[in-house]
Amino acid sequence: MSGLSLWSNETSLEGRWSDVEKQALVAVLGLEMVMGVAGNCLVLLVKIKVCVDQFSSLYWVPFLSLTLSDLGSSLFIISGSLLAVVSKGQVSPWCEIVSMLKFAFITSSIGSIESQRIRLLGVSCTRGILFLLASTACIASWVTGVVVGSVPVIYNWIRYDPSEMLCAVFWESSYSDMLVYILTAFSVCIFAPLLLIVICSLLTSAGCQESSRSGLKEDLSSVTLLLVLVYTFCYTPFALSELILLGRLDLSPSPGWLRTLSSVMSYMDCGLNPIIYCANQDFRQAGLALLWTRRKPVSEPVLTHIAILAT
Repeated sequence: MSGLSLWSNETSLEGRWSDVEKQALVAVLGLEMVMGVAGNCLVLLVKIKVCVDQFSSLYWVPFLSLTLSDLGSSLFIISGSLLAVVSKGQVSPWCEIVSMLKFAFITSSIGSIESQRIRLLGVSCTRGILFLLASTACIASWVTGVVVGSVPVIYNWIRYDPSEMLCAVFWESSYSDMLVYILTAFSVCIFAPLLLIVICSLLTSAGCQESSRSGLKEDLSSVTLLLVLVYTFCYTPFALSELILLGRLDLSPSPGWLRTLSSVMSYMDCGLNPIIYCANQDFRQAGLALLWTRRKPVSEPVLTHIAILAT
């Protein structure tokens, strides 16, 4: 039996959600979409309206890139999966667009987090050089994601996967094509940025005392490590699913429940990142400034009559 037949038979059986499972998926996806859209819109408002006066993120490009990536994923990818569960599928050309955007958002997210470490390593560089390096890294991550995501579209490797609740890459008969593509995509888009983040973190830890003596003010880069940990946690099921696929020479897909879990967990990362930003005190105060209107302080009453009688 060919890989395509195996994939078609298994995914058709896995895609038959019961009413309870479908309602649960709709509820979870809806919550993740609301958290992602509301949280990342708030982050953008904090940067645009409040940060200029109250909060300064010295190298805001990586955080803007990460926020736009999470917001785009919430608006297009999560909503696409939600509609797919309700309508039982996705059609072309939306199918191919979603697949390409998914790779772009995944790569841009880890690339944006990686570029945030430039600030802590380049304490001796000028602000302009660090801004240029961070901007270049973010743009490169977006371009890499689009290129990697375009390859399956060009070679017509895309089809709807009911378990992942979106269009994904599938393989007909060539194990070598699958091996080369998956290893290349993971090496360029995920493993290399994570390795650079680890190296940067070690170098930063080694020079942390020197940085503190230099009086370098902390900004949102202080939450980078937490962003990395949450990203790794949320995308672990996705990585496991791809590794299982690599170990199956018959090209049969990984378990359906694992593919569903990988989608749900990766979507959760989009809504958690704005919450992580609130771990920074300055950002949290800037966010509260948007939620509370400024009121003029009421002047304390002065007992003038008593003062006059006393004189």
